[in-house]
Amino acid sequence: MVIDDEDKQLGAMDTKEAVRLAREKDLDLVEVSPKAEPPVCKIMDYGKHRYWQDKKEHKHRVKQKKSELKTVRLSVKISDHDLKVKSHQAKKFLKRGNKVQAQIIFKGREVMHFKLGEEVLKKFQKLLKDVSEIEKSPIKKGMNMLMILKPKE
Repeated sequence: MVIDDEDKQLGAMDTKEAVRLAREKDLDLVEVSPKAEPPVCKIMDYGKHRYWQDKKEHKHRVKQKKSELKTVRLSVKISDHDLKVKSHQAKKFLKRGNKVQAQIIFKGREVMHFKLGEEVLKKFQKLLKDVSEIEKSPIKKGMNMLMILKPKE
């Protein structure tokens, strides 16, 4: 089954005949639907066709939102006001659809007081509970403690 470059059906014909018609018009014979009975072929400029397909795919890829992991650094001795400022910044990240990693870096003898770090992370999470949910609860990694929050759906 052959369709010409002006979308007119030429009917079922031999492959050699279809190729000859395409070459006369300086175009390509492209198999559009190989599983149909008989297979459907179209006479077209394949390079132009690929160009427009690639352009559509590119436009689709550009519109996709890629989620990033943003880090907010806190400390064990952070004041309530500073914690609110940091939570406000994290709220902006979450509203844009990004994940937020809250990180506490312990310095010197602060390492002995991981419980204080957990309390700070819990306060931070409470300030953000209306826009986020916990993806990864607080964990210790060496001299750091991490918690990852994701936007609520």
